[in-house]
Amino acid sequence: MSGKIIRKLAIALIILAPVISYTGCKKQPKCGCGKDALRTIANVPAYIYWQTSASITFMVVGDAYSTYYFCNPSEMYPNLKDAKNGDILLVSGHVYWNCQYVYQSSNSSYYNPYQAYDVQVTGLTLDLYGKEKPGTGNPLDSPVIKN
Repeated sequence: MSGKIIRKLAIALIILAPVISYTGCKKQPKCGCGKDALRTIANVPAYIYWQTSASITFMVVGDAYSTYYFCNPSEMYPNLKDAKNGDILLVSGHVYWNCQYVYQSSNSSYYNPYQAYDVQVTGLTLDLYGKEKPGTGNPLDSPVIKN
């Protein structure tokens, strides 16, 4: 008799355990600039591209499947006056999901390796690795001193 009761309790426990242990849905980060930041980047080398002061994008060196869009292109555009399209610059800022990418990928039934992010850029400097440092000023603004 006690064996049947233990067996019934065990079956009931197996059925109820997932219900009891369920803690709810994990909060999904909101997309768009200024919402829920996915991560913060600091001095990441990236190829910078722009058409106008209203549209600046970059791709991290070594990651050809992700595109990052500036949340504040007009604010950062003056820092690009000495740079050329495709230059490698060091980018710092807060990374967010790009809403257009989120909406398109959620309506698709297959995996797409391409990812798009928005970035609130806080710093943009020239990548001086292996190059001569400028004498004074902001690395993007100052001329190279020649002797």
